Order: sequence, then structure tokens, then C-alpha cells
Amino acid sequence: MANITSVKAIQILDSRGLPTVSCRVETDDGLSAISKVPSGASTGEREALELRDGGNEYLGKGVLKAVKNINTKLADVLIGMDARNQFEIDQALIDLDGTPAKKNLGANAILAASIATLRSGAKSAKLPLYEHVNNLYCSEFKANKQLSLPVPMLNIINGGEHANNNIDIQEFMVMPIGAGSFNECMQWAIEIYGALKSLLASKGLSTAVGDEGGFAPDLKSNQEAIELILKSIEDCGLEAGKDIVLALDCAASEFFTDGKYVLKGENKSLDSNGFVDYLKSLVSSYPIRSIEDGMDENDFDGWSMLTNELANSIQIVGDDLFVTNVKDLQHGIDKSLANSILIKLNQIGTVSETLGAINLASQNNYSAVISHRSGETEDNTIADICVGVSAGQIKTGAPCRSDRTSKYNRLLWIESDLGNSVSYANELFL
Repeated sequence: MANITSVKAIQILDSRGLPTVSCRVETDDGLSAISKVPSGASTGEREALELRDGGNEYLGKGVLKAVKNINTKLADVLIGMDARNQFEIDQALIDLDGTPAKKNLGANAILAASIATLRSGAKSAKLPLYEHVNNLYCSEFKANKQLSLPVPMLNIINGGEHANNNIDIQEFMVMPIGAGSFNECMQWAIEIYGALKSLLASKGLSTAVGDEGGFAPDLKSNQEAIELILKSIEDCGLEAGKDIVLALDCAASEFFTDGKYVLKGENKSLDSNGFVDYLKSLVSSYPIRSIEDGMDENDFDGWSMLTNELANSIQIVGDDLFVTNVKDLQHGIDKSLANSILIKLNQIGTVSETLGAINLASQNNYSAVISHRSGETEDNTIADICVGVSAGQIKTGAPCRSDRTSKYNRLLWIESDLGNSVSYANELFL
């Protein structure tokens, strides 16, 4: 059996040194598993509620209320349930909270219990976590059973809310689409990252890193950030546009003010048409294959324009636009907004709802990019989920800092264990 016998949560620290929730679930077969929940900085207004304590302790960021909710209310519901019944358990947690945004118990509390249950269920089933996820996903949504190693989006220059610098676009990422394996793609990424560090140092620019491990120098423009990355790719003997393509996370909601996209670093203030033209010019000038949150989360007309202009040539990813929520994603599908969804478990609060969003995207030919948060932990669950649902893409920061490399290291182990039976999903971009 795999009936839950114990549920315990504590307050731990994330990669920014701020409190977050960790949960341990034990089952009657003597097994246990632990989860650790991430936290975002650049957050969508429709995300599920992250319950914080307020007050003076930990700058008001404590999570002892969420911890108490797990140790009392959630534990009372979970004990006695079979950890392998993920969808049943998650529905019980959703019903217990009773609000769409999980405002009563906190999405961080519910997600901690949901992920710990997922990991416990895999152990009890004596399966690797990715295979357990695959079984759950295929059984619930009648999906084809397949696994793949994802193409990573590696954030190597940070701006916006993830860095204390003057770059407006939040993330400048490389995607090693020309690699023959996940192992090789990580080798290329690390070489580019090292070349970029040397290039920045040679120009007297900062090599300090932002929240997600990317470098955070002050630069003259977003274009300068791209040019530095392209030079680093060239310095490694790789070809931009063939071996490596670029991806941007604009996080446009962060610089959308009074109906204008205000690029302070470039002294520009643009309306929706103007910012779409700005992004079009970047795509026409550089090997950019993916743009995330190119418009403000409520600028639906802007999203429509951006999608009409660029969706036939590149990936247009909705993050704040969709917040891993099937209702928001369905609205985007109905209105033809974007062609891809960013998947963040803590935006919605349960594993089951996350899998539901991935399935809805797949059924409507939207790609899904499995993502970390800027405030991370060493928990590597998203790596297994990405392989288990064969998403084909993962976004989890620079090849730097253990909170980011823990996900890459897990994927390297999965590739080693599966060998030739699993493919590297670069065919999505070739």
C-alpha cells in the first residue's frame, strides 16, 4: 500500500535567502519524500495566492501560516489517502481551500503537499519520478506514452526585476538547438557562459549575477546584451542561428505604465503598436526564436498584434498572460493569443492542475515550456515533469548556482539512465 501516514511541513530558505515551504509526506510502506516550493519576483496578477505572514520577522516574508495549514488542515485530509492517486488528492486539497486562487490555505502550502505526494507516489510505485508523471499524465488525458529530454532556455544575462541594472528586458537566453544530446547542449551552454564572463570582464563590465544566475551588467541597450551574447557564441566556435538560437523574456508588464511600454534604459516610451514593431525589429536583426511575455498581461490587443505579426516565425510564450491556468489559457486559445504557455507549478498550486494546463496546450498545438521561478530551491521536480510529459523545453536559469544546476544535473542523470531510448527534443526548432 501507499497510504499516507504523516504530513509535516517546515519553513526553509529559498535562493534569495527568503522563507519558503517544505513538506514531507510519509506512507505506510515506510517511504517518504520531501518537496520545496519556489517563489517568483516578476509575478502575474492572476497567479494563485502565495501566503505570507506579514509583520516584522523575515521582512514580512515568513511562511509559518502556510506551514501551520499543512500541519493541521491539509494533514487531516491527506492522512489515509493513497499517495499514488495524485488527481484525487489534489482535488481534495482544492476542495478544502474552496477558492480559485487558493486564498484560504495558500498555493504555497497546497503545492508543497501536492509535490511531496507526487514524489511519495513515485517511490511507492517503485518508479523514477518522470515515469510516474508519464503514467499519471497518459492515464488521465489519454496521451501517447513518450519521453524526451528538453531543449533548455539558459538565462545568461539578467535584467528587469531579476537584476539591479539598467536593462529593461528581463532575460536573455540561449537555446542550444544544434546539439546532439542534452549532455552536449549543456557543454555548449557552459562554454558560452564562460566566454561571456571573459568578454564582460575584458570590457570592464560587471560579472556579478542576478537572481537566476545570469550576468547583470549595466549596458547601453537591449541590443548590446544580444550582441555580447552573439560574440560569446562566436568565440566558442559555434554558429548563432544554427547551433544556438536566442530567447527573450521581456516581462513587459514590469515596464508597462499608463498604456505605454517605457524602456528606461533606452529612453523610449512606446504604445502597443510601437513595442510590437520594436520586437519585430529585434527578431529581424537577430536569431531570436522565442519571446516570452512580449506584452503586458492585460494588453490583449497588443498580444493579438504580436501574435499576428510573429507567431508564424517564432514561439510567442504567455507567462503572466496565462499563469498556468486552464481558464486563462482557454481564453488565449479562443482569441488566438500567443502560441505557447510557460508552465510554473506555483502559479496554479497543484501538480494535477499543472498537468491539465500542459494537456490543454498540447491539444491546441501550443507548446509548453516548463519553468522554474527566480526564487528557487534545490528541488528538481520540474526536470522529471518536463521529461514525463515530453514538453520538449525547460527554462531554469543559467548554468550556475546549485538552485539552477540541480535541475540540469537531474536531466543529465535521466539522459544517462535512459540512454538511446530517449531523444533530445531539438527537432522542435530544426
